Amino acid sequence: MRLVLTAILVSCGTLAHAAMSSFSFPSIDGGELDLATWRGQPVLVVNTASRCGYTRQYDGLQELYDTYRERGLVVLAVPSNDFRQELASDEEVKDFCEVNFGLNFPMTTITSVRGETAHPFYKWLEAESGFSPSWNFNKVLIAPDGSVAATFGSNARPMSRTVTSAITELLN
Repeated sequence: MRLVLTAILVSCGTLAHAAMSSFSFPSIDGGELDLATWRGQPVLVVNTASRCGYTRQYDGLQELYDTYRERGLVVLAVPSNDFRQELASDEEVKDFCEVNFGLNFPMTTITSVRGETAHPFYKWLEAESGFSPSWNFNKVLIAPDGSVAATFGSNARPMSRTVTSAITELLN
């Protein structure tokens, strides 16, 4: 029995790692953002929107990235129009974020994060953890092993103790 349980636990960990390493997103800068590139690092994935009351969180996300990137944190913004608050094109989103927030962390093209049209990462996330973004600026912290370490709603500010504590646990 113990051997079977150990095999199941090892298998689950391997599935989480394999699942994370199999996702890529089109980059807003061109090319692909392959999550396998960040294997072994914590990644905070945030579904964003340019016309949302939470859009000012871009400042906090940039501060978070600036604070922890030397220690390995990756922040990945996933613009989405699932809640009808995103600009019309990738170019508009990119310009908006550069001009208003000076963002320099990775960002995908406009991507669906909910329902049947959701990106495979978000389908995996829901199957793996039961979490699906309920609004813009929901945050998902992926551990260095590819598992879901924590999820945060829109109200969780990027530099809040709750978010930074979860991140620093993965960096130490």
